[in-house]
Amino acid sequence: METVLQQLTRGNALFLILILGIGGSFQSGYHLTSLSSPSPFIQRFINSTWYERYATPPPAIIWSLIVSMYAVGGLFGAVSVKYFTSLLGRKKAVICNSFIAIAAATIMLTSKWAKSYEMIIVARILFGYTAALGVSTHLMYLSEMSPRKIRGTVTMSFATFVSIGKLSAQFLGLSEILGREELWNVVLCVPACFSVVQVMVMPFLPEAPRYLFIEKRDDKACKKALQSLWGRGDFKQEMEEMSTEQATAEAAPTKSLLLLLRDRTVRWQLITMSTIYCCNQFSGMSMISTFAFDIFRKAGLPTDQIRYVTIGLGVTEIITCISCGFLIEHAGRRPLFLAGYGIVSACWISVTVVLNLKGSISWASYLIAVFIILFIIFFCGGPGGAASSLISEIFIQSDRVAAFVLFGVQRWLVFAMLGLVFPILIDALDSYCFVIFACMSLLGCVYVFFFLPETKGKTLLEISDDFQAITVCGKSFVEVNQMETRL
Repeated sequence: METVLQQLTRGNALFLILILGIGGSFQSGYHLTSLSSPSPFIQRFINSTWYERYATPPPAIIWSLIVSMYAVGGLFGAVSVKYFTSLLGRKKAVICNSFIAIAAATIMLTSKWAKSYEMIIVARILFGYTAALGVSTHLMYLSEMSPRKIRGTVTMSFATFVSIGKLSAQFLGLSEILGREELWNVVLCVPACFSVVQVMVMPFLPEAPRYLFIEKRDDKACKKALQSLWGRGDFKQEMEEMSTEQATAEAAPTKSLLLLLRDRTVRWQLITMSTIYCCNQFSGMSMISTFAFDIFRKAGLPTDQIRYVTIGLGVTEIITCISCGFLIEHAGRRPLFLAGYGIVSACWISVTVVLNLKGSISWASYLIAVFIILFIIFFCGGPGGAASSLISEIFIQSDRVAAFVLFGVQRWLVFAMLGLVFPILIDALDSYCFVIFACMSLLGCVYVFFFLPETKGKTLLEISDDFQAITVCGKSFVEVNQMETRL
């Protein structure tokens, strides 16, 4: 039996995964945390620029716009996924997105010399746009290029690059590297270097095989792409699986977002991914990434140590994601979700208890740091990592693009809402705000236990049949649809 690494290196698969990663989810992870370090310098730049123009202090809304416009751009990027991937294909959509990222970085880089905070706002919108479009096209490409046996490992690389992006932003933001006032515009533009690499290399790499076979109906190009990615072979089993899915897709053509929402045959898939996405985002990971400094400061950790602790969290996240990539095909998806949600819930309850005992325990702040590290290990090694594999597995080709649009919009709406609400929650609920995260993680555990079938080693059509077999009170959505059709 070949190891996963041997399978990845027989062709260009590993190289393509790397190139997709640095221009895809890496950029999303980087921009998620990159604003934290240079924020004081950007605010001073806004103050001086505004005062030079109007001789008055600037309104607070300018900084709020710079922060929030990233999520607004993300929403537009998520909505445009269907247009780009359908019109251009997966590969050209990736290349086009890289050009937008380069343009955004150019605007950000020159904003300091132009003394224009407006250019920073425009660049942040474009950064959000490319992050959302890049995340969806990256994950779609991975799912459509990977064989069934290592599909989970390949798609897990998506989460690994998100983590590497977060850590890179934290590391480069250190004052010893690029975290200085004269370089704040440079540190925000680093990902553009990887976009340039992607633009130069992607034209020489193959298009996604599943896209070529099912949507372009080019079986010769599909086979050539498979051989380029995975080495010499006839790939008869993979092409038979795609042929079966193509027949299903012909009976049910590619759906729009509205048709997908109205289709009862995928109702359980929609409910499942919506529930898991909500539980993941409300489990606390987004807030750890964005507000780690505030959380550790509230816990009592010395300010000069916090930045280095957050880098330690980033390293832990990367190691866990890589480990989960090799574990997911052995353990399956359900055990990772169940164990992850359960332990994450226990971690947040423990953080709440320790915060309330902070006055009587001298080392409480370090104990909180330990619980947060445990949270990261079990979240990234469980629901955080497995979710990226799951969305690629539970929707067939005709539903996949619309599903990416739907859940991309959901992801960015919830992210924007959390960014606005979490600072208020910290002030209003104090340490008890983490109970919300614990309850949402527990909800995810309960839902997975009752309603999520195992997807490991199954074809997309087999997984679809498993979801259609789910019943509540003896009835499934498919049966209800058949009854309504007969009536």
